[in-house]
Amino acid sequence: MEIAIVAMNALIGAALAIPAVLYLVLPSHGRKRSPWTDAGDLSGLAPGKPKELEFMRRRVDGWKASTEKSTAWVVRETNGKLVAYAPMCTHLGCAYHWDDGKDQFVCPCHGSYFSVDGQVISGPAPRPLDRYAVKLEGTRIWLGPLEKSNGERA
Repeated sequence: MEIAIVAMNALIGAALAIPAVLYLVLPSHGRKRSPWTDAGDLSGLAPGKPKELEFMRRRVDGWKASTEKSTAWVVRETNGKLVAYAPMCTHLGCAYHWDDGKDQFVCPCHGSYFSVDGQVISGPAPRPLDRYAVKLEGTRIWLGPLEKSNGERA
């Protein structure tokens, strides 16, 4: 009887220990995913005219993976280089928009204004707009990790 009780305790201990060890040792979703997201087609994007792109981005939070809708403001500079700005104002994270009449990004919540190159023109925003890492494949733009701008106004 004593041997049976010890054997049952060992079996229960193993049944609890094996999943716990696997949880701690194995990565959450197997292999690492690329941080790059296909954000859309940029054929016909005029230099100096921002375009808001909507795209689906995969987000992993611990063991939970989800797909969420994201946006970015993309600008083709006059030299042909592409820049993609995060859609949040650097003051309090409000959504901003491009105002064609003023040729500026405008955050209506607290009155921050940004130039087409993301620099602060006026308002309470403490720093320029944050940017995504960008790569171009044909006419498709791929967005990578968000790169915070430095803490200084230009």
